[in-house]
Amino acid sequence: MAEERLYLVVYDISDPKRWRRVYKLMKGHGTWVQLSVFQCRLTARRRVSLAARLQEAIEPGEDHVLIFDLGPADRTTPSVESLGKTFTRVERRAIVI
Repeated sequence: MAEERLYLVVYDISDPKRWRRVYKLMKGHGTWVQLSVFQCRLTARRRVSLAARLQEAIEPGEDHVLIFDLGPADRTTPSVESLGKTFTRVERRAIVI
């Protein structure tokens, strides 16, 4: 089995239609954490595929997507400081696509 890495994907999409398209795309690849923020467990192949699909969905001169590599998924526990509303940590579970 290919090693999964933990990624944080953050995006700023200027057009509401494109924003919805990116949100729907991300729902198939990770867990929604907060508005325009997803936590994803991806193999190298799935990360490349996701980046290519995001590139097709955005307008490069207007939109911005950041993909943060947090390290090996099974050996990484992100440290999160939450201010304001209660934060619920993302639990590992199977996602059927």
